[in-house]
Amino acid sequence: MLESILNFLENTGVYRLFSSIDIGTLKTVIMFIIAGALIYLAIGKKFEPLLLLPIAIGMLLTNLPGAEMFHLDLFIQEEINYGAVLHDGGFLDILYLGVKLGIYPSIIFIGIGAMTDFTPLISNPKSLLIGAGAQLGVFFAFFVALATGVFTPQEAASIGIIGGADGPTAILVTKTLAPTLLSAIAIAAYSYMALIPMIQPPFMKLLTTKKERCIRMNALRTVSKTEKIIFPILVTAVVGLIVPDALPLIGCLMFGNLLNVCGVTDRLSKTAQNELINIVTIFLGLSVGATASADNFLKGKTILIIFCGLAAFCISTVGGLLTAKIMNKLTGGKINPLIGSAGVSAVPMAARVSQKVGQQYDPSNFLLMHAMGPNVAGVIGSAVAAGLFLSWNW
Repeated sequence: MLESILNFLENTGVYRLFSSIDIGTLKTVIMFIIAGALIYLAIGKKFEPLLLLPIAIGMLLTNLPGAEMFHLDLFIQEEINYGAVLHDGGFLDILYLGVKLGIYPSIIFIGIGAMTDFTPLISNPKSLLIGAGAQLGVFFAFFVALATGVFTPQEAASIGIIGGADGPTAILVTKTLAPTLLSAIAIAAYSYMALIPMIQPPFMKLLTTKKERCIRMNALRTVSKTEKIIFPILVTAVVGLIVPDALPLIGCLMFGNLLNVCGVTDRLSKTAQNELINIVTIFLGLSVGATASADNFLKGKTILIIFCGLAAFCISTVGGLLTAKIMNKLTGGKINPLIGSAGVSAVPMAARVSQKVGQQYDPSNFLLMHAMGPNVAGVIGSAVAAGLFLSWNW
């Protein structure tokens, strides 16, 4: 009986954690604290709770001693033995297959497409230029990360994509090019997306004049149903012919949008917007959080990723604002530069920030729909940037 009790106690997580107190024990405790902080931010502060909470729980599960729910070493080999993963892997190993195979990000893009209104972009195609300008931070952070000498080109590309302010895109690129950095990059990307209302306004006020912030833009033209149907098909074809590696994201995004606008697949559209995207978001969050083991996450690289990611996000905001200012000059003052900050692809939060800042200077000025054009253009832009990185011959 005594031997059975001792055997039970030796197999508890408490015993495994504290039987030999060393640097590994300290790292595990730190990960528990980080997971607790993310849970607080998700629930208490409502920072991207739909994904930040599953990530935090995945982080907690993977660091509990003895649980053996996830094994990153199974996925970072050149030739992955999927049979071993299915036979010997834990629960989170099985879920992580959806990340490793690029399934979850693409399915989430179907839901995003079904929820996204491309009307402002179709009505004002010039918004594409602002969305393109807002990708400046992606390539800036790529070269900065590369210049540090700490990261490989593949890792630098994964860090740069944080500037696109698009979580699923960052995850798709990172799982392919730098899987060991997935947790740090995903957490950085979603954290900065949640902090948009704090990060962007200072740059918006710094780079625009009071007169520019008060510019009232002309009402957008009415877009026909035929245009709405042709747009996703046309974008899929054009992007597929130019950057085929972007198709897993762009194709799914446009397919989801087509389900919504065609008028004959309402049930599928509602499923994509609700049940489908919600289920996959849970799986994606838990899987990404599982990669944040103490040994993998608590590295000097993680701190550099946080700073490079912030730089990417800030420069993307600046790129969008400067592009909008140039367009304002070229159009004779018809474009409010504040909508340039919405060129990052955090839909629709970035567009709402443009609206909020604009109304601080003119309460009767409504910029939301105008800002949605660059906002959805940013989604396309970040996906194309991701396709470029994935297509490079590393």
